[in-house]
Amino acid sequence: MSVEVNGIAHIQLTVNNGESCLPFWEKLCHFLDMKTLIRNEDTVYCIGSRTGILVRVAPTDKRTHSFDQDTSGLHHFCFRARSKEDVDAIYGFVDTELNANIIHPPEDGSRFAPGYYSVLFEDPDGIRVEFNYVPGKGHFGDQGRLGEGGPGPADQYGEDGLTNT
Repeated sequence: MSVEVNGIAHIQLTVNNGESCLPFWEKLCHFLDMKTLIRNEDTVYCIGSRTGILVRVAPTDKRTHSFDQDTSGLHHFCFRARSKEDVDAIYGFVDTELNANIIHPPEDGSRFAPGYYSVLFEDPDGIRVEFNYVPGKGHFGDQGRLGEGGPGPADQYGEDGLTNT
């Protein structure tokens, strides 16, 4: 038996710099047509667009560690956009309105999935967020690795995308 989930209900992030991170996330969520459900000096929680993002400030005695995507825990998370134009619009917003640290502007990433198109940026604490668009069924479609006649699972993942040795 297996269960197919219906997406991610919410993501909770802990940040050190509440003064810059809470407004950053609330503005981003509002741009994504989400509404603020909770806002106080330590927390912002926005819901809508079939998900929720809760951001809370770490307790004072635990703010000694900075986010490091190469240690145990979150590397980044990625939202699925409905179109390439949406990815471009999100990039424009985070670049001009949020002054985010852009890791890469919208770019073709077809080495990862057929038609993959994405933008990657960081919040003020360095937490990485990606937005991508993949047309059709992606890896499950005719051109995908897991589609009928596809090559199946890759055994390598890196800058060159998904490959087999």
